[in-house]
Amino acid sequence: MKFAIQSRGDSTSNEICTKIKNYLTEFNLELNEETPDLVISVGGDGTLLEAFHTYVHRLKHTAFIGIHTGHLGFYADWQPKELEKLIIEIARTPFQVVEYPLLEIKIIPNDGEKEHRFLALNESSVKTPEGSVVFDVEIKGEHFETFRGDGLCISTPSGSTAYNKALGGAIIHPSLEAIQITEMASINNRVFRTVGSPLILPKHHTCILRPLNERSFLITVDHITKEYKDVKTIECRVAKEKVKFARFRPFPFWKRVHDSFIDDNQA
Repeated sequence: MKFAIQSRGDSTSNEICTKIKNYLTEFNLELNEETPDLVISVGGDGTLLEAFHTYVHRLKHTAFIGIHTGHLGFYADWQPKELEKLIIEIARTPFQVVEYPLLEIKIIPNDGEKEHRFLALNESSVKTPEGSVVFDVEIKGEHFETFRGDGLCISTPSGSTAYNKALGGAIIHPSLEAIQITEMASINNRVFRTVGSPLILPKHHTCILRPLNERSFLITVDHITKEYKDVKTIECRVAKEKVKFARFRPFPFWKRVHDSFIDDNQA
């Protein structure tokens, strides 16, 4: 089996990466950063997001696993003290694969130039540096609402615990193939009226955002933000592709939610 390693870059993470490399090569596994079967992320969820985007072109062939060197993450679920156990598991046990749905974002310009297509593991957000965004929102080809406000967050089920949750969105189990659209400070008056609630769309529904004013947009895909001008539409849907996570033991989603957000010591 071929493997690659992604480090957060701090001394602790780099030391763990060195140990993983040495041990796995001793077990006759091949370090291969071009075409790995398994990518090991050492750091936090942000490090795994970076690994995902590094190997986003290999989603059919590559699985991911995370070791956290900070707080427990939703993707980085192994602890440094379990390193020896994990290495033995990787070297000797065929791993199970768990697949999570992804978000597809297409940014289509007015000038007829080539569209920009991205996949997000957590979410994509659409904002503007020039005041409020104003969109016609279409769902499954029908006008749904005109949105005016700070922006919109479109998240995956696994990303629903991140920025989406901070905006008041629902937590969705990643076994559901869906995306969630959550408002950021919408303006409601006699001209603009929004549903005022997060929307959960199934995989066969596409959401199209049509800008109603000439603005540049700051569009974030996970941890990557770029500015786009002269945007005709932004299309959002459940992607055909999925991300694969390597599992050597059960890691229930609701237990992760509980451990991350609920304090059992509270009365």
